Amino acid sequence: MEENTQNKKKRKNIRIGAVIVYILLSIWALVVLFPFYWMLLTSVKDYGAYSTEYIPQFFTAEPTAENYAEAFTAVPLAKYFFNTLLFTVLTTGIMMIVIIPAAFAFSRLQFRGKNIVFTLFLSLMMIPNELVIITNFQTITDMGLRNTFTGLILPSVTSVFYIYLLKENFEQIPDELYKAAKVDGTSDFRYLVKVMIPICKPTVITIMILKVIECWNSYVWPRLITDDKAYFLVSNGIEEIRENGFGRENIPAMMAAVVVISLPLTVIFVIFRKKIMEGVSSGGTKG
Repeated sequence: MEENTQNKKKRKNIRIGAVIVYILLSIWALVVLFPFYWMLLTSVKDYGAYSTEYIPQFFTAEPTAENYAEAFTAVPLAKYFFNTLLFTVLTTGIMMIVIIPAAFAFSRLQFRGKNIVFTLFLSLMMIPNELVIITNFQTITDMGLRNTFTGLILPSVTSVFYIYLLKENFEQIPDELYKAAKVDGTSDFRYLVKVMIPICKPTVITIMILKVIECWNSYVWPRLITDDKAYFLVSNGIEEIRENGFGRENIPAMMAAVVVISLPLTVIFVIFRKKIMEGVSSGGTKG
């Protein structure tokens, strides 16, 4: 009898704890998602109605799509979209070509000074990003690559962190597989492509998605290295809208442009969110 009472009390405490956790998570979700809701709401408000709101309204009875049309006509937003897509695809593709063999070399190949070289690689993560940007800017300028896609892409084609993440994932694959493949006469490249990459596919996909998000949101470097509108990315486009378009006055149209720019990343995250979580967790678990 006493044991049943204790079990009921434990189950009750568990339920109460679960309710408290869900309430806190719901409150946190509202705090995080409210700015996105406000951005979307503002983007469908009529400019005249928005301007006459002395008290912010959390709903609108007459949504309009005119702000979205104006977002594409005030500045060449479609051109900025194409530039960003090209920059993102090329940068991500080249980076994967660079980091996958590098991670394979550090995880499987044996060569003199490997641990020292990898330690030096990791030490690069300690350098403040501001110093790297200054060095990259001076180098790209001296090479005459300002206002070119090469200048935009070149500093972003590798990442010490992604090499480290992929290396840790590769090292989880048993050495016996590699030794057996070498006995069968399999080349390192074939083993990498046919065995290691398929096994570590979640991490590879995660790195690609994170790099796409990083490139799409890139702001500081494009602002430094390009002043020709022919090479502007969407990050430059936001600034162009704010300075020379309608951003300082027509806030609803500005929010419509931000919604359009944010939509691709939102879709990517919603589609691949499980892959991202799976890749990060598998990359950080060794055994």
